Amino acid sequence: MSGAFWSPGLGQLEPYTPGEQPDSGTCIKLNTNENPYPPSPRALALLTSGDFANALRRYPDPESCQLRTAIAHRYGLKPAQVFVGNGSDEVLALSFYSFFRRPEPLLFADITYSFYPVYCQLFGITNRAAPLKEDFTIEVRDFAGRAGGVIIPNPNAPTGCYLSLENIEALLQLQPNRVVIIDEAYIDFGGESAISLINRYPNLLVIHTLSKSYALAGLRLGFAMGQEPLIQGLLRAKNSFNPYPIDAIAQQVATAAIGDKAWHADNCGKVIATRKRSERALQALGFTVIPSRANFILAKPPAPGAEALYLALRKRDILVRYFDQPRIRDYLRISIGTDVEMDQLIGNCKEILASQS
Repeated sequence: MSGAFWSPGLGQLEPYTPGEQPDSGTCIKLNTNENPYPPSPRALALLTSGDFANALRRYPDPESCQLRTAIAHRYGLKPAQVFVGNGSDEVLALSFYSFFRRPEPLLFADITYSFYPVYCQLFGITNRAAPLKEDFTIEVRDFAGRAGGVIIPNPNAPTGCYLSLENIEALLQLQPNRVVIIDEAYIDFGGESAISLINRYPNLLVIHTLSKSYALAGLRLGFAMGQEPLIQGLLRAKNSFNPYPIDAIAQQVATAAIGDKAWHADNCGKVIATRKRSERALQALGFTVIPSRANFILAKPPAPGAEALYLALRKRDILVRYFDQPRIRDYLRISIGTDVEMDQLIGNCKEILASQS
């Protein structure tokens, strides 16, 4: 009877399951694609030295003008082409509500960010999953035809596979009358952003997050970029739900981080270098590694297999992500940590695999 007062349909929702967030600070946490390094020194300095008395007692700027201007400057756009929200997940939710509630099905890949079907269920959006190829890459032609819209993460999650800008443009041309969202949460770790296509394609919406390459997962801030009519649609939805979504302190900290281009480039470079080194080390242990352009690796371990290795690592306080889902249940998704953390992961994998042989 716990749901006796729920609205009809609420009990049928299957909520998104986030990665485990352990209470202990002693584990090696490689399960939620967080950045292994501290945020921009500019952002940290603002947190420790800023005078937030007025910021806390007054409502924040509902339009986040300073932050939108900083993002626009960073990516060569106009502020009117930028929308911000509490994490890219909120931006995605408002995008689903604003653009995809249509009679035709929303198209996404069969292996993709698992929040997409949750939003579809929440907003009553029909959908169709296009199967990835055997190597986990996208076949663009599968996204043609009748559709209420298209959404893909690029690089994809949880595979790490990257779709070229040429293929993104082909996808936009396949669906000229529907919104195509390119969810670029991981683009800074080795791909070319679709932002350069925005002024040519009115149906393109590009979504970014500060959780990954900016090391601000705890801040909860994401943003969308597109031509002005799309941004106006998002603003209409946001202002009908919560006109003050981004708190004043988050706006200031994010503005400082966005402006620190040198730190950002250095941070991404370190993660990329560690990812490449870790891929080679895992392959040497017999793993099948899917080529990644993200801050994680999808890898298929040898015997005793993915689930057994996941559980054995967990007993050693090393967390990786295991998905008990079709096509990927033989794989582990491993976030990129520091060099020391990755060395410990690889060393423990070697011990576990040797003990099972």
